[in-house]
Amino acid sequence: MPMKVAGVFNPDQGIETIGLEDLGEVRYNLGAAELCEEAIRLGEANLTAEGALVAYTGQHTGRSPKDKFVVRDANTEGKIWWDNNRAISPEQFDTLFDDFKTFLKGKNVYVQDLEGGADPANVLPVRVITEYAWHSLFIRNLLIRPDRARLATFVPKMTIIDVPSFRADPARHGTRSETVIAVDLTRMIVLIGGSAYAGEMKKSVFTVLNYLLPERSVMPMHCSANVGPQGDAAVFFGLSGTGKTTLSADPTRTLIGDDEHGWGEDGIFNFEGGCYAKTIRLSAEAEPEIFATTRRFGTVLENVVLDERRLPDFDDGSLTENTRCAYPLHFIPNASETGRAGHPKNIIMLTADAFGVMPPIARLTPAQAMYHFLSGYTAKVAGTERGVTEPEATFSTCFGAPFMPRHPSEYGNLLRELIAEHEVDCWLVNTGWTGGAYGIGRRMPIKATRALLSAALDGSLKSAAFRTDAHFGFEVPVEVPGVDGSILDPRSTWADMEAYDRQARKLVGMFINNFGKFESHVDHAVRGAAPRVQEAAE
Repeated sequence: MPMKVAGVFNPDQGIETIGLEDLGEVRYNLGAAELCEEAIRLGEANLTAEGALVAYTGQHTGRSPKDKFVVRDANTEGKIWWDNNRAISPEQFDTLFDDFKTFLKGKNVYVQDLEGGADPANVLPVRVITEYAWHSLFIRNLLIRPDRARLATFVPKMTIIDVPSFRADPARHGTRSETVIAVDLTRMIVLIGGSAYAGEMKKSVFTVLNYLLPERSVMPMHCSANVGPQGDAAVFFGLSGTGKTTLSADPTRTLIGDDEHGWGEDGIFNFEGGCYAKTIRLSAEAEPEIFATTRRFGTVLENVVLDERRLPDFDDGSLTENTRCAYPLHFIPNASETGRAGHPKNIIMLTADAFGVMPPIARLTPAQAMYHFLSGYTAKVAGTERGVTEPEATFSTCFGAPFMPRHPSEYGNLLRELIAEHEVDCWLVNTGWTGGAYGIGRRMPIKATRALLSAALDGSLKSAAFRTDAHFGFEVPVEVPGVDGSILDPRSTWADMEAYDRQARKLVGMFINNFGKFESHVDHAVRGAAPRVQEAAE
């Protein structure tokens, strides 16, 4: 009996082409209104009082990197950074895929035909098949949405099958647990089971683009990006919580995107057609553009607690600190219509240094930029409800290690070549703590960070007087108009300067220990960009 289908799609490229048969109804490319209706009707989600869709993901409120696997075959054997990527065999993937097909028999599914990559020369057509209607709306918001004419001729080059209610069998499938994200980079199929966290789909597309693009001399980047009125593009690298989304949402500049981009021969381009912003402690005053999206129909709120009026309580992290909203890029008033810009004039590497050691901004040489890119440093803090004040350093190479299938040196060398070719200015910006470590100092004032960024982006900061940092060797401005000069020297902000020196030596040691695994893959200049353990200057 043929499957019932609904929606616009290429009839020659139905999901039966990958062996999905005997399903219930297959709903292709439904819009926001239809998907919201479906999600509410099925009890998957609810509406807020202001019209956004809110859904809860249960046990998994973030990604499950330890449950992600890449198929190790003749094609991937010599290309994948296996120290960073767990492997499963083609036979284990085949068994898993067969079990997915069996599990879905008789079930209704939702299909979105979308694109990753706003550059026509590097676009990846992606088909996403989901068990949940709200997941279909989520990924429709996040990726690039083809028009009806393109849907009628759409040919997928990558397929994601997302089935949260499927449970993997470690003994049968070679997985770690009942949760699985299995990536076959030869057949371009991703299987997601056992997790309702929608971000797994988005990051699967990023992983595949990170694998494909370097072979075309295109640099994939975990970054936000914007462009000024003079065409001066800027790229913001950073791990979660460092300010990528917040700082790139600048009303004076056009937003290219908030999380994933490529850099090729014609400039930078967004991989996505939407944003996936953290909402914990979100406010209309600090982030008005993002806050406004949470009040719009079509936005998906993930794990956000509602109050008795059905309004989001963004200060409530009782379910998770990783509360999110997913919305189309055009919900931001100054978003780019093309998702593209020229070659960047500035690269910003963001770190939230909870040790209170890093200056609020520093200028990097190309070698230092590669060193800090490969290091990918930030720091996280324990939950304040437990009273823990000791920061924990996090080094995620290329500012996105979980999504990097290839060795970091491939990305680092490509970035360094692009920086040199286009004479890009590079800056390290600390959005973390000043005046002491977390628990003693205070968070870097957002007003000061924005002022420093503005000076870097408009070029005026280059003419400032600089000093050389005693530990890290990068250049730090000594005076910037509109910024309290005291915060430019982090040591002077500490009441106990000897405590600062001890903390600085501790952090430098962490950098050196972490970078040991990269030393054989970089040249003398990059090795020479490492910080040095020494006594701080009096």
